[in-house]
Amino acid sequence: MSTTLQEPTTETFTAHRRVVASSRRVAVGLGLASVAAIHILDLPGKFAETPYLAAFYIALIVAAFVLTERLFVAGTRRDFIAAGVLSAAVIAGYAINRTVGMPGATDDIGNWLEPLGLLSLVVEAFVLWQSIAAVIGLSRSPRSVRASRAS
Repeated sequence: MSTTLQEPTTETFTAHRRVVASSRRVAVGLGLASVAAIHILDLPGKFAETPYLAAFYIALIVAAFVLTERLFVAGTRRDFIAAGVLSAAVIAGYAINRTVGMPGATDDIGNWLEPLGLLSLVVEAFVLWQSIAAVIGLSRSPRSVRASRAS
């Protein structure tokens, strides 16, 4: 029995692409649900400390759950872009909060090793990475893949 590598056909490429896209939809969706859960855990303290940050947390939680639903149902390129933008915004907010602080919330300046914050960063970075990979994957056609392999 010989094993030979065959050039992928359009059919196998399309099937593989669907599996990868589905996997990324699940990964990004679960990542967003995790981001929401992490911020739910931190939410009670924000109401007491800085109510406007609590409002941002609530908006983030709702957005993460809405995007999770969209990814599981549709999973369009736009959904992945929105997930990546949301994660990047949360990462930027974390960096701002730890460097210069937020108005009325300067207690976390320099507190880079807070466990819930680090967990959030890791999950958000994963969501960003998977979202970018999904957008790139959804943008590629079978012809462009064959052309890049021939080079």
